[in-house]
Amino acid sequence: MITRFLLLGATGDMAGRHLLPALAESAAAGTLPEGLQVVGAAPQDWDDATFREHVAARLAAHAADVPADVRDALVAGLRYRSVDLDDPATVAAAVAAFDDGAVAAYLALPPTAFPAALTALGGAGLPPGSRIAVEKPFGADLASAAELDALLTTVTGGAEEAAYRVDHFLGMPGVQALLALHVPGSPLAPGWGSETVSSVEVLWEESLGLAGRSGFYDRNGAIRDVLQNHLLQSLTLLVMEQPATGSEADLHAAKLAALRAIRVPDPAATRRARYSAGTLAGGDQVPGYAADPDVDPARGTETFVELELAVDTPRWVGTRFLVRTGKALARDSKGVALTFRGTAPQVDPALAGRVADDRLWVTLDGAVDAGADVSVHAPGERTAYRQVLTDVLSGGSRTSVSSAETEQAWRVVDPVLTAWSAGDVPLEEYPAGSAGPP
Repeated sequence: MITRFLLLGATGDMAGRHLLPALAESAAAGTLPEGLQVVGAAPQDWDDATFREHVAARLAAHAADVPADVRDALVAGLRYRSVDLDDPATVAAAVAAFDDGAVAAYLALPPTAFPAALTALGGAGLPPGSRIAVEKPFGADLASAAELDALLTTVTGGAEEAAYRVDHFLGMPGVQALLALHVPGSPLAPGWGSETVSSVEVLWEESLGLAGRSGFYDRNGAIRDVLQNHLLQSLTLLVMEQPATGSEADLHAAKLAALRAIRVPDPAATRRARYSAGTLAGGDQVPGYAADPDVDPARGTETFVELELAVDTPRWVGTRFLVRTGKALARDSKGVALTFRGTAPQVDPALAGRVADDRLWVTLDGAVDAGADVSVHAPGERTAYRQVLTDVLSGGSRTSVSSAETEQAWRVVDPVLTAWSAGDVPLEEYPAGSAGPP
């Protein structure tokens, strides 16, 4: 178990909303390794006390349900180092803040900063047994993902177990339940596949708009932010064959086989759109996406994407798959809808809710909600990041994506991005707060 945690980007939104609250909740649950040292690193010229004040405020905002004494104890043990990713010596000094032993370095950074951070860590002399965790999106397309992976491989000495490509969705209980739906002996196992399932929809629809992320979002869009990673991983857990054993290696092998079976979609079977001015579900009026001052309208970045997919395995030939995500929509709908050719089997309500005689709904975020109108997003995110932290520190990989899985996911969406860039698929619009494009 690694007991030295270096958080690069410690003053950013990812750290403040997700990772630090997850650390606090893990501390409350007693699941952190004994003697864990945490060093935050970011560009600000702060000292330990200033950083602790910052973290205390973030925990009060995003982990207020964690007992105050637990939060206080976590904050009291934090240390801080100012780093400039273009100055490897500052990163080396942050690594040297720990005593001897393996370090888990977590890159809670914008994707544009990954190469500089990895290069700096490569020159910092990470101790043997160290791990590097990289947030998503991992690359902007297949070629850039391959370049980033080559750099990560060089820095970690080619050890796959030392490279951790984070997909926190894999730690969400609802996502983990997708595999449990069709294990041998479950009600869905007999005839599981196109024999019984006519269509599958994997949805991550949000009623919120950009929520202060417009700068990041405009460089990535819905397909890179959510679909290429989170939703394809969710689909993979649903359609994959059962792993040969319970090992993590066999889990990744089964996932990879499923990803390889996803057919590259016809661009004509894809949709992209961005929201125009409207009123969000909570009553807030928002300008159109293109009017945001941090957005470059010429990029044509989408806030809504829908792909129709096929899975070329004997089990799934004839089943229609639809993967969709969007922002500023009429309601939150985050889950998997299964439509059966006949009456849907009875399933444990903890896994799925019935919405019609022939239809089941699996909530990916929060508690099962048959209407798919409400999901408890923050607890689901924190639970997921608790699992990520456990894996990163313990050497596990269930919330990590292998390099081959990343490559196959980009294989699916790369031709879509190319067609969009060429203008082969029109960029539609929908009013904020609506159900999406017509």
